[in-house]
This record gives sequence, C-alpha cells and structure tokens, in this order.
Amino acid sequence: MKKSDFHYDLPPELIAQAPLPERSASRLLVVPPTATFEFQDRIFRDLPDLLAPGDLLVFNDTRVIPARLYGQKTSGGRVEILIERLLGGHEVRAQLGVSKSPKAGARIMLDAGGEAEVLGRDGEFYRLRFDVPESLEQWLLHAGRLPLPPYIQREAGSDDDTRYQTVFAREVGAVAAPTAGLHFDEALLQQLSDRGVQFGHVTLHVGAGTFQPVRVDDLGQHVMHSEWLNVGAALIEQIQRTRAAGGRVIAVGTTVVRALESAMRGNDAGERELQPYAGETRLFILPGYRIRSVDALITNFHLPESTLLMLVSAFAGKARMFAAYDHAIASRYRFFSYGDAMLLFPAPEESA
Repeated sequence: MKKSDFHYDLPPELIAQAPLPERSASRLLVVPPTATFEFQDRIFRDLPDLLAPGDLLVFNDTRVIPARLYGQKTSGGRVEILIERLLGGHEVRAQLGVSKSPKAGARIMLDAGGEAEVLGRDGEFYRLRFDVPESLEQWLLHAGRLPLPPYIQREAGSDDDTRYQTVFAREVGAVAAPTAGLHFDEALLQQLSDRGVQFGHVTLHVGAGTFQPVRVDDLGQHVMHSEWLNVGAALIEQIQRTRAAGGRVIAVGTTVVRALESAMRGNDAGERELQPYAGETRLFILPGYRIRSVDALITNFHLPESTLLMLVSAFAGKARMFAAYDHAIASRYRFFSYGDAMLLFPAPEESA
C-alpha cells in the first residue's frame, strides 16, 4: 500500500483558520453503516439525536501545553523551541528551529526569561533542561505560546488559549489538541447526559510528530512516531458494562481509537481483549487492520496522505471514506483542526 493511495485535492480556502463562535455549531457529516454511499448533513449539536441511551462516548482528556518558545543561543543565533514532551522535573524533549544545530552543553537565553541547556540529541529531537524560577508546567502557562498547527496561517491569539483546548481537558502533556473533542461544549455534554449517554476517558498525549508528513511512499517502510497513553481499568469495566447492556462504544477522535487499540492484548484463550495499559505506542493503523475496540468514531477531516486519514479509512472503508471526503469538499465543509466533524460507522461487512 502506498502513501499516494491516500491523496486527495483540497481547495486551500476550505482549511479552517479559526474556530466558529460556538463549538457545537460545526457541521457534522454522518457516514451511516450502509454498504451504499449515503451521507447525512447535520449540525454537531444534533449529536444527542444520533446516539442512544446507554451509548458510551470515550474522550481523550489530554491538555495542550503552551509548548512554543523563542530564544537566542549564546553565539547569537535565534532559536524556536517546540516542546514535544515533558520528561519530568525541568527536562523536555523538543524540536529546535535553528540555523546551526547546537551541541550538548549549549545554552539558549529565552525571550520569556530564564535559560535552557542542550543535554543531547535523539534523532530529530533534542533533550533540554530549563533553568526557570518555578515548576516548568506553571512557568509555561505564562511564558509559552500555544503551538497552532502549521496549516493555520496566523499567530495564536488569546481566544486560542481556550478554543484550542477541549472543555474536559485535565491531564497536562499534549502539544496538539485532540480536535474531535473541540466540538463539545458544556451545554451539549449536559444534553447528552440527559439523553442517557455515558462518558469515559483515556489519556493520549498528542505529540509534535502528528504534524510530520509520511516521508516514504511504501507504507511498509513508515516508522510511526511514539506517543504516551493511559487506558485505565475503570474505563475497561465501563466498556464491558456498555457492551453487555447492548450499548455502543463511540470514540471521540482518532487518538482514542489509537489508545484503545494499543491496549488490546492477548488473553488466555488466544483472543485479543482490552486490558489496562500505560506506556508508549507506535501503533500504525491502515486498511487491512481490523479495529475492534469501538463501534463508531467522531473525527475531524484529516490531511491528504496522513496516517490519520489511513486510520479512518481502515475503520470506515477506504472507498466510503474518499466518497465522504468528495461530498464534504463539494458541500464546502471546513477542514482540519478548527473545521467540521464526521460521525463514522463501519460498513456492515467491516463491522467487528
């Protein structure tokens, strides 16, 4: 399978550059569980009408950190820092935008005050230690800038501090938002709860690697970036109760699918089942992989040739997915992080 198999042409004006005034006012394209390409154009706040009492929505509760910083090497060169992961204490793994790669021991004078020392390098990432007067997480809240995706052609503003964050974010550590969750506001969550829909959470800290393009055409040669996740025992029990009662498990975002599928382990009977898991994942999901952990998926529209487009094609079927994207483009849906959403069901022949 090739990267070029997942190319599509997107008019640039359909890339959303800012969120709508209301989170739940986004459009929602429903791809139902039918063999034919029949789509429904809805509004996201219609979601309670599309779910049933006893269904379980699983959210990613990761919280985006203000991960972009600027500074200057002691030698004079300017440096842009994009934190990829907090490592504990005052150490981070980061990408550096710099004209000449710094060596271990080099120091960066930060525009926001304080310094960062280069400890070493691991591939495209650098390990840095910050010398700042408070805990790094607290310091970043006022010193860092929100790292908007590269296809948003503007600087982050004060509104982005709240709008590029889900209303249920709590576990600090992501450098990109789990964007399917951006459509939920408190009023919609209350309506879903009143409907009898249940809520559960995983944590997957979205890393900067999510914005890196696939660099090889042969997908068998692609090395997936690593991200940290936690799927707890309480959620697994919640999923088991939901399924036993006839409810559906609906993932809010591809990160939830990736987390749950990474938590699938072999049991004594030789079958794969969900088990508690906390740690790293490099799971790469593309057509041919059978997703068993969820029954439906809420997601945004994804970049051409991206691993996320490959994942949703594995879930809903590549032909159905590309037909849905053609419909969305013709209907002038808004794409990517601040864009509109889809509710996907697997085609009947692809259901678990």
